[in-house]
Amino acid sequence: MTEKKRISVSDLRSQRWFAAPGQPGNHKSYRTKQMGYAGEDFRDKPVIGIINTWSELASCHTHFPQRVEDVKRGVWQAGGFPVELPALSVSESYVRPSTLIYRNLLAMDTEEILRSHPVDGAVLMGGCDKTTPALLMGTASMNIPAIFVPAGAMLSGHFRGRRNLGTGSSTWAALADFRAGKIDEKTWRAFGEGTARSPGTCNTMGTASTMTSLVDVLGMSLPGASSIPAVDSTHSQMASLAGRRIVEMVWEDLRPRDIVSRASFLNAVVADMALSGSTNSLIHLIAMARRLEIALSLDDFSTAAEAVPVVCNLQPSGKYLMEDFYYAGGLRALLSVIRDQLDLSCLTVTGRSLGEEIEGAAPYDSDVIRPLDNPVYAAGGLVVLKGNLAPRGAVLKRAAASPQLLKHTGPAIVFPNFKEMLAHIDDPDLDVTPDSVLVLQDAGPIGAPGMPEWGMLPIPKKLLAQGVRDMVRISDARMSGTSYGTCILHVCPESRVGGPLALVRTGDLIRLDTDARSLDLLITEEEFAQRRADWTPPPPHYQRGYGALFSEHVLQADEGCDLDFLAKPGMTPDPEAGFS
Repeated sequence: MTEKKRISVSDLRSQRWFAAPGQPGNHKSYRTKQMGYAGEDFRDKPVIGIINTWSELASCHTHFPQRVEDVKRGVWQAGGFPVELPALSVSESYVRPSTLIYRNLLAMDTEEILRSHPVDGAVLMGGCDKTTPALLMGTASMNIPAIFVPAGAMLSGHFRGRRNLGTGSSTWAALADFRAGKIDEKTWRAFGEGTARSPGTCNTMGTASTMTSLVDVLGMSLPGASSIPAVDSTHSQMASLAGRRIVEMVWEDLRPRDIVSRASFLNAVVADMALSGSTNSLIHLIAMARRLEIALSLDDFSTAAEAVPVVCNLQPSGKYLMEDFYYAGGLRALLSVIRDQLDLSCLTVTGRSLGEEIEGAAPYDSDVIRPLDNPVYAAGGLVVLKGNLAPRGAVLKRAAASPQLLKHTGPAIVFPNFKEMLAHIDDPDLDVTPDSVLVLQDAGPIGAPGMPEWGMLPIPKKLLAQGVRDMVRISDARMSGTSYGTCILHVCPESRVGGPLALVRTGDLIRLDTDARSLDLLITEEEFAQRRADWTPPPPHYQRGYGALFSEHVLQADEGCDLDFLAKPGMTPDPEAGFS
């Protein structure tokens, strides 16, 4: 690869602030010294903004204060000037009503922090579900040199001699046992505590590990960084190396739009299928691609799903956890298994190709990372469904569903919203059988609001007591990447805007056929038309504030749920020099 010409000090973006003539430049200089820095600390050096999503309510990111220091060490060693810039913390565990609403706010926050400050490059620190796509979306729109430092997964769960308990996946099963009366509340709570043993993101191949892995495949983190556990000493080393590398990327003027291409995104889609990644990845990858003006659609996922086997044997679709994945060789090893389905010429933040970065990698455990002739599932973990109930698409995580339900026709039991579902799901008089299809309306991007992770509808208690652990469930919501079951999600258009899901009534027959990739409501066209004519849109949730802005501008699931004015093509110009 031909070495790219290095930029000069005068080309540094930060020099528009620090080297500005007259009072503006002088003001920046003495204000920096006010913080205790000498002139030589920052003069003629790349300024590196460390975008930190830490907060005391971001349990996945509790180790970030130390990782910031690790990054700074690397930046100083490489001759840069690090500055920490706190950004909105979007904790999956605590933020209501939905973190997806605030993904877009964090993306905007990131973009404007980078635009408005004198920084030449960025280190992006995230990991909890929405922080990863948000940071990449904002940085893609800003398009300055950037590198992503993933939080890493927490340790594997342990409880009363049981090992390999997955955050989310195992606790969902324990919740079902508790609701069925098989375990008491004390045991249920202690079980959950046993699955959350350290800092870091969920230890399953949930949304957090899926998205950090896919950003790794896109070439935006140090190769293999996404697989390192949060508390492993290698994680600290990786953070420091990222600090060093971003300084070099600034001098090389290596930017996201130089690194990431449509081929990179298709690689990520292929890897997503091999990982049996979270269904949330479809929304996030599409949103990220649109920020880079790259075409990506549900059809790309559908094509890959039929061609790529699941070779990653991790919960919720398999047996193991992220610690096991790392010690089995991690993402680089998995990519080596599927290398023939990847475009290995794609660039990474190292300046080297993906092919070069996975050269020599191989699995150390053939049960955790399976060979192609012994996959966990022969076809990809996701299925994109279309039909008169989802004309713009819906998604089912096939690898986490019950095989006997993948072709099913049953009568609908409709809940008009989440509150009604909670009030009636365990009613002993609910006319429900294992063949029923549970339908939740008004849970989409505008409806809920914010498309919360409600898609794994609870099984009615009276069926749990009979041993039923799965049913066909349909909604315009999302579900946690740690969830499982025959849950059809992201039905598009959503019911709140008059999508066909809004027209389903209790007793209607619904047909799911994953072989045909279809999802249909079995009523006549005349009945469809009459119900459409009778439908009245509900009132908006918000009258003011960010919630109103979100509701007025959010796109549908098949377009990534970004805000329409942020997903537009083009670049916002930098602020001009000399104004302050």
